[in-house]
Amino acid sequence: MFRWFWVGLLGLGLAMAGRYNLGTPITPEQVDPYDVRPAVLPDGRGLPPGQGTVEEGGRVYAERCASCHGANGEGYPFNRLVAEPFPITPETESTQFAIGNYWQYPTTLFDYIRRAMPYGNAGSLSADEVYAVVAWLLYQNGVVDGAQPMNAQTLPKVEMPARALLQLDPETHKRFPWLKLP
Repeated sequence: MFRWFWVGLLGLGLAMAGRYNLGTPITPEQVDPYDVRPAVLPDGRGLPPGQGTVEEGGRVYAERCASCHGANGEGYPFNRLVAEPFPITPETESTQFAIGNYWQYPTTLFDYIRRAMPYGNAGSLSADEVYAVVAWLLYQNGVVDGAQPMNAQTLPKVEMPARALLQLDPETHKRFPWLKLP
């Protein structure tokens, strides 16, 4: 008796799947916006062609980022992006984390902005716009002087102040054993 119930339920499920096109193959064009390859590595592999300046980044930031991160990256209503490049310690509140004191690689920043920002319209910035926003954010955090444009050659050479935080804890052999992310 129960066997026929399960056979009937399976048949109904298959019929419904066909009706709603479940399991329909998608085209490569539909996959492209979600393709995570190539990932941008710390040495710059995977960075696309293009470039951006601090001035251009200020304009793009004001248009596309300031409504969530504040006019100068101070972080209202979403995360703070700009802060003094002080080191993070176990006493540092997570609200104080920013690009200048937390991110270890500028290429990771580029990759994150390119894939996830602006909120609600992720991936809509061109490579030039992302390079420009990264240049502006690094300048605002005091990491670069803004004299040269950011591109695939200059970005991996930027030394982030937080890179020193990548040392392993001698007791736990983990990075940031005391760090609790927001």
